[in-house]
Order: sequence, then C-alpha cells, then structure tokens
Amino acid sequence: MKKARGIFALLGAGSAAASAFSTLRTARGRNDKLALVNAIASILVAITGAALAVRGLRKDGDA
Repeated sequence: MKKARGIFALLGAGSAAASAFSTLRTARGRNDKLALVNAIASILVAITGAALAVRGLRKDGDA
C-alpha cells in the first residue's frame, strides 16, 4: 500500500511540474514578474515533492 501511495505522489509531482513549466512559459511570454516568481516556486515545490516520493519508495524497498 505504501508503494502505491509513493507512486501516486510521484505522478502528482510530475503533473505539478508540467503545470509549473507551462505557467513559466506563459509568464515569460507576458513579462509578468510575479507570475514568473510563482512558477519558479511551483517548480521547486514539485522537485521537492518528487524527491520525497522517491525517498519514500526507496525506504519502502530497503534500497
């Protein structure tokens, strides 16, 4: 059960990263500095979420 939760967390982080990169592209096109900062922060959150999911999967498998 923990493995499935970790996989869903990893998928969620991937989805969040895709959305953040889309927002980043839009913000750069519009020269919107506030949206740009928000997109960068969202990317960092997605990276952290992915790292936590991977760590959870590794601990579950004792690797």
